Amino acid sequence: MKYRQLGKSELNVSEISLGSWLTYGGGVERQQAEACIHKAFDVGINFIDTANVYGHGAAESLLGEVLQGIDRNSYIFATKVYFPMSPTDKGLSAAQIYKQIDASLQRLRTDYVDLYQCHRYDVNTPLEETMAALTDVVRQGKVRYIGFSEWNPAQIQAALNLPNVEQFISSQPQYSMLWRQPEVEVFPLCAANGITQIVWSPLAQGVLTGKYKPGEAPPQDSRAANDQMNGFMQDLRSDRVLSAVQNLKPIAQRLNLSMAQLALAWVLRDERVSSAIIGASRPEQVADNAGASGVRLSSEVLREIDDILAPALPYATAR
Repeated sequence: MKYRQLGKSELNVSEISLGSWLTYGGGVERQQAEACIHKAFDVGINFIDTANVYGHGAAESLLGEVLQGIDRNSYIFATKVYFPMSPTDKGLSAAQIYKQIDASLQRLRTDYVDLYQCHRYDVNTPLEETMAALTDVVRQGKVRYIGFSEWNPAQIQAALNLPNVEQFISSQPQYSMLWRQPEVEVFPLCAANGITQIVWSPLAQGVLTGKYKPGEAPPQDSRAANDQMNGFMQDLRSDRVLSAVQNLKPIAQRLNLSMAQLALAWVLRDERVSSAIIGASRPEQVADNAGASGVRLSSEVLREIDDILAPALPYATAR
């Protein structure tokens, strides 16, 4: 496993990180979730990403239980705040940040998180209030560093312009071979300000593994067949997209890589990406995904991938 610095922080995170969205405390059985977490440590993953809203606290609680007894200094915890935890508990007000960090720490069974992320931008709370509260929880020792997920360039710049507050070190956008929009403005703006990327859905919800075939029903044990986990997949399962992805298989075979490893190596080709978050339901998936760390794709291979996927990028604005 290779490691990369996370923004301007002192954190060195594994190129592959383990996420818990839609899986742990939710769509994956407890025994399998535990096996995936332990396999992650076995293969050198030191970065675990979650959020308070995943399973409405269930993902954090499971992680807190499973990681008891493991040296807290041996891994990096990231969680998030914004989405509703109840009809009245939502957003990025100071009151919510203070309340939700304490609740997350209790569920995670830890005194601090290494990275606390704004899960989205809160248009109903003054940015100054949000950033002041985030600064407070850092100075209280509950949080080491702060980040954000899916903020647009204007929102990022506004936060950068505020004086006397903690600075963001990370951005968490959706990014994959099939979704490239962050390359246009978010990546350059962040790079100019010491912020690196932790990308989610680098396998496009499993589509880039090649297991979904055009014109065929999804495998019964797949995310697409699970109503608890497939809500974000519809745009990715058109025959045009699935056909293009199938055409990547000869490249992966030629390079002796799995399709997942090829897709993960593609996002990691960019030095502005510190880590790619995977969501695994079986430990063998964790091991396979971890094998992408350190893989370098040639410029010829990258051009070949672009040519193959061009028909499947109707919403990607950067090539």
